[in-house]
Amino acid sequence: MPELSVVVPVFNESGNVDALLDEIAAALRGRFDFEAIFVDDASRDDTLAVLRAAKARMPELRVIHHATQSGQSTAIRTGVKAARAAWIATLDGDGQNDPADIPKLVAMRDAAPAEVRLFAGWRVERRDSGSKRRASKWANAIRSRLLRDDTPDSGCGIKLFERAVFLDLPYFDHMHRYLPALMQRAGWQVRSVPVNHRPRGAGVSKYNNLDRALVGIADLRGVAWLIRRSKRTASEEV
Repeated sequence: MPELSVVVPVFNESGNVDALLDEIAAALRGRFDFEAIFVDDASRDDTLAVLRAAKARMPELRVIHHATQSGQSTAIRTGVKAARAAWIATLDGDGQNDPADIPKLVAMRDAAPAEVRLFAGWRVERRDSGSKRRASKWANAIRSRLLRDDTPDSGCGIKLFERAVFLDLPYFDHMHRYLPALMQRAGWQVRSVPVNHRPRGAGVSKYNNLDRALVGIADLRGVAWLIRRSKRTASEEV
């Protein structure tokens, strides 16, 4: 059984997946027993063909294909459900997250108390357009004020978390953007870890600022409702 599963959701990322696979192998081989699970969310380019060809040179690679496009949160959940390791590392498929940061997250986990079950990447120096950086700063400020999740960058794609805890969280579309708040709602602690951030290697972003804002308003209200309605209690078998 691998000790770490790396889950990467991809949609129309044929120009990025080969380089990302090479970087994952360079960062993890010889340090961890790992598997890399790429979930193709019904790409309309040749992403799936590139991944199938890559399996011949990367034995750690597993490829899962969605029959219909279902979104990033569903793709992440598909990969986590298929994963064999107890701990999951996630990366965005556009190459902006640096796989070399994964060992840093694992080292933070090994030194942290058992109550910490999510280590969230924090893009201290964003390599996005000015409009995207401004929109993200605005969204993070509103989210932090409303949810009080004490997380400076909940939208960063690189994270490390325990598989069982993740699968116990309420599932909904776009939930990946609210993992810190959902983890804290479940009674676990979260640590933010500064990580590298890079310009997109190829292709184009799948989101625009208006779409994120409109969806984010509804999501924020829903997550705030979940937090207000949560109830936890200690229990023991007798």
